Amino acid sequence: MWKKNFLFRAADDTPMPKSENELFHDTEPAMDSVGLTLDRFLSVWVQGEGEDDKPSVFTNVYVRTATLDVAKQVGFLQPLQGRSHQIKQMLTPSQKQFLGRWFQTHAPQAWEASEDHFRELFE
Repeated sequence: MWKKNFLFRAADDTPMPKSENELFHDTEPAMDSVGLTLDRFLSVWVQGEGEDDKPSVFTNVYVRTATLDVAKQVGFLQPLQGRSHQIKQMLTPSQKQFLGRWFQTHAPQAWEASEDHFRELFE
C-alpha cells in the first residue's frame, strides 16, 4: 500500500514541509486549551496501490483538522473524515487545486488510473 500525508496550515495554499506524524505524533495530547496558543491545521492522507514514492493508483483520501501549540508541543487531533462531501467542505479551493496538480505532476499514471470519484474531489 502507498500512502502520503499533506499537512496544511488551515488557511495556507501549500502544505508544510513536515508531515502530521512529524509534528503531531511526537506531541503530548493537551488536556485543555488554557494558556495555549493554538494554530489550526488540515491533514490530508492519501492512500493507493504501489510502493514508496511510486503509486500506481490513488484509492482513498481522508482529511482531519488538528490544532497545535508549536512552542509547547501539545495539540488536539480530530478523527479522520473520508466522505466526499466532508472533504470538499474541509479543504479550500486552493488546497484542492494544489493536491490535484501534485497528483498529476508527481504520478500522472496513478492519477489517470484513479476512479472518477477520487479525481472529482480535486477539480
